[in-house]
Amino acid sequence: MTKFTLRGLLLTAVLALGLAAQAQAQEYPAKPVRIVVPFPAGGGVDTMARLIGVKLSAKWGQPVLVENRAGAGGNLGAETVFRSPPDGLTLLFMAGPFVQKSLYPKLNYDPEQLVPLSGAARVYSVLVVNPKVPAQTLPELIAYAKANPGKLNYASQGIASFANLVGEMFKDMVGIKIVHVPYKGNSPALTDLLSGQVDLMFINFGTALPHIRSGKLRGLAIGSEKRSPLLPNLPTVSETVPGFVSMVWWVFFAPPGTPPAIANKISAAIQEALRAPEIASALSTNVVDGVGGTPAETGQMIRQDNDRWIKVIKAAGITAE
Repeated sequence: MTKFTLRGLLLTAVLALGLAAQAQAQEYPAKPVRIVVPFPAGGGVDTMARLIGVKLSAKWGQPVLVENRAGAGGNLGAETVFRSPPDGLTLLFMAGPFVQKSLYPKLNYDPEQLVPLSGAARVYSVLVVNPKVPAQTLPELIAYAKANPGKLNYASQGIASFANLVGEMFKDMVGIKIVHVPYKGNSPALTDLLSGQVDLMFINFGTALPHIRSGKLRGLAIGSEKRSPLLPNLPTVSETVPGFVSMVWWVFFAPPGTPPAIANKISAAIQEALRAPEIASALSTNVVDGVGGTPAETGQMIRQDNDRWIKVIKAAGITAE
């Protein structure tokens, strides 16, 4: 009889918690929502966060504020969200791959415990070379690099930056030796690439596009699964190097422990916002592919993408400074 009573009490408690979570989700959000962007204001991630925030605010009838907390490779902002209450009122809008645990020996939070909500965009990189490089195509570049090991170099925004990860993956997949030249940020790297101080770089498609069209840089291949309608004659890297994909995703996260009902509600609202004409137009203008997804779908996408980059990090021995 005692066991039956205890079981009944447990079932009642579980049911009560479930009903409370449903009620909380129905009322969400009862207060203003904060989106933490772990990068400086004015960049692509920040701009998209603000555009989506306007849509979410209109839907929910609550202010949705964007807070920039840049520093430590995105870890400062991510840690802020990690330590926030799991009520869905503080969200993280992060650019991945989110492989901090493989790059930083010590972290004050566990990024794998953050709750994925929905993707927002995929940003592909393009392999560009300075016109002085004697290669008109990707196969020609690979052949030249193999015939002249160590002669070519590639720029990145810094050690452990995305361009560094892509460059090392490219070297490994095609079997060439090129020298990594790390910079402190994208601007000085691009400046030296345009002037010919460095030879090549994997760079954001939106950033590269005007320079390719002007002839200041030569585009050899894009890291997407299929060619872009903006440059239909630009082949994909995978046409020469099967299986090669180079993209950064932009994803919303919530603090650990956020109830699934609230996570699903936020995810659905983000996906609805992405379908708005002005958001779709902004994505297109910035040469970015919109992507939604449920929390489960988003989590799976992140894990699959991160697995590839973790292998690159370990093989190349990359550690963040």
